[in-house]
Amino acid sequence: MREDLSPSSPHPRDGELLLSVVVPCKNEEAVVSQTHQRLVGVLEQMPLDFEVIYVDDGSSDSTLEVLRELHHSDDRVRIVRLSRNFGQQVALTAGLQHASGDAVVIIDADLQDPPEVIPEMVAHWREGYQVAYGLRTDREGETAFKLWTAKLFYLLIDRISNIQIPLDTGDFRLMDRQVVEALLAMPERDRFLRGMISWLGFRQVAVPYRRAPRTGGHTHYNLFSMLYFALDGIASFSVVPLKLATWLGFSASGLALILVMRSLFYRLFTNNWDRGWTALFVAILFMGGVQLVCLGIIGEYVGRAYGESKRRPLYIVQERLGFEKKKPLEAKHTAVS
Repeated sequence: MREDLSPSSPHPRDGELLLSVVVPCKNEEAVVSQTHQRLVGVLEQMPLDFEVIYVDDGSSDSTLEVLRELHHSDDRVRIVRLSRNFGQQVALTAGLQHASGDAVVIIDADLQDPPEVIPEMVAHWREGYQVAYGLRTDREGETAFKLWTAKLFYLLIDRISNIQIPLDTGDFRLMDRQVVEALLAMPERDRFLRGMISWLGFRQVAVPYRRAPRTGGHTHYNLFSMLYFALDGIASFSVVPLKLATWLGFSASGLALILVMRSLFYRLFTNNWDRGWTALFVAILFMGGVQLVCLGIIGEYVGRAYGESKRRPLYIVQERLGFEKKKPLEAKHTAVS
């Protein structure tokens, strides 16, 4: 049983602490070796034991071969190979479920989030904070379109969500073991981790940093991926779209009633009335559009409920390396319990 690491009790001696670092990878052959070098360079300067868990999320390049070489040369490297690409949020969850640390850091493999920030996060953890999340003060190398859409997304979700999600934050953060276990107890499949961690509460602190350009490779988030990710965040933490569908229906019905009353007035009290098919055609298109929008919103929520009801494993592990000395719970590695 782990010792209590809450703010009211001191941490055990440094040698007894283990820090896990989870790094999801998909087609990162161009940068993962450099990422490991910088990570280890930072972690070895800290008076902590550590492990680095790389999650290969269905890479189609030589990322896995590079990770195997890192594992053979460094016994602190663990590899979790998923059977296919399940998405970054699920890959992060897989890494968290394999992590054994008293605290766990999650960081991307592209070095946009600098490993040099980790010691500051650990320092806050020692002070009693249970979550230390990276706050982006600057985002170098990103297009104006991406910066604008990201800002719009965070403002939107902050307004419509029933929880407060810090602006300009990503998944780069440190979490205490208590927070990790609480997070893994949340069973939803459409995972938006930064929102889920905010929902958990606990004592959290921001760690400002400048986000760097990618060191190598290319981003895996195109416009479609970003839109889907934004939809996940909104649908997971707000029912405002459903309320919007209701109000769209009321608004369309009210507008239709006004137009009917207008037509009746002109027909009964004037010599003019609406003629031709144009007004009818526009009205049909308007009502049909509103109905399809509302059905789409409702269908999005129904589809998520259907996905949850199937109870499939969250992910499938094809291979593990570096866990031979451990005895992990198999059930935790295939689905969120």
